[in-house]
Amino acid sequence: MRRGGASNNQSILNGNRVTILKDGRETFPAMIEAIEGAISTINLETYMFRSDNIGWRFGEILAKKASGGVEVNIIYDSIGSMDCGEDFLNFLQSYDVRLLEYNPIAPWKKGWKWVRRDHRKILVVDGKIGFTGGINIADDYADISERGNGWRDTHIKIEGPAVKELQKLFLSTWKRNAGDNKYYPQLEEIGNTPVYIVGSREIKNRKAIKRAYIHAIKNAKERIYLTSAYFVPDRGIIRALHNACKRGVEVVLILPSVSDVKSVQYASRSLYSRLLSSGVRIYERGGEVLHSKTAVIDSEWSTIGSYNMDHRSYLYDLEVNAIICGREFGEKMKAMFLDDLGNCRKIDIDEWRNRPFIKKVIEMFCFRFRHWM
Repeated sequence: MRRGGASNNQSILNGNRVTILKDGRETFPAMIEAIEGAISTINLETYMFRSDNIGWRFGEILAKKASGGVEVNIIYDSIGSMDCGEDFLNFLQSYDVRLLEYNPIAPWKKGWKWVRRDHRKILVVDGKIGFTGGINIADDYADISERGNGWRDTHIKIEGPAVKELQKLFLSTWKRNAGDNKYYPQLEEIGNTPVYIVGSREIKNRKAIKRAYIHAIKNAKERIYLTSAYFVPDRGIIRALHNACKRGVEVVLILPSVSDVKSVQYASRSLYSRLLSSGVRIYERGGEVLHSKTAVIDSEWSTIGSYNMDHRSYLYDLEVNAIICGREFGEKMKAMFLDDLGNCRKIDIDEWRNRPFIKKVIEMFCFRFRHWM
């Protein structure tokens, strides 16, 4: 596989240290530690910022840092954060936390829009420590022992030159909506992991993450391990997976048995017979809701981010994925995938074809409306 599984015009940044963070149990403490150590700026961009237990925990720490002179900027999506209380937002603003509601859905608000959403999850502290992945600021992701719902998800912490690219993505949205704000400190090499940050914007690079996936799949030699919370790919991805199986590549998908968006799950299941017939192995993970969006190919190319294998991510939403190159990190991703596999049920093609007719009808119906999910 060509290094990074990326096209020639993509820039791989060397010298990074990348840490895998599994679930909110590992992610939230790491994010809070970084925030508490901030001395200049905190930039947080999230689809969902709820005024629940974990939301207030973050809010109080962010307010404390802002009152101490740290510049705190937050972008939250209007739909994703619909149940964020006004008292919570007023509390943040009273401590000089700067807020940007992305594409308000209320027609009387400036810049209101319905379709395009900000689905990214980015935290950059002091321009030097970055976080991205699939985890929102909400109790859904908090550990069950902390009164959360324990959703299965994956995040990463990045230190090194690639953090600048996360900062650029945040500021591209902030500047367009709230004015200029630039802070790019000198970033020294701190590790040995090559990273490429790929993000979609409102007009530019909308297809960039999908292209990166297809390029990596086409170049796979041994195995493709893919975890997707919302898996309704277009023909390009399906064809690439089919051709990989024809080349003798092992293709394994982990998809949710329990989903928070049933219509997407039904649409996804309408594709199972076609994929299974191609040689793709499909497993459904039970237990808590699966929300991860990750892949590891040949233990050399890995990606973690917010991008779903569906039409919303492809056509409408702001997304960000980190592509991490190298076997050392890839082996960790592979081990995590195999560990998740232990909590899954394999889908048997004969059993699947004999499922109740009413389920097939519901699945086909939902699939017809996949472009709007």
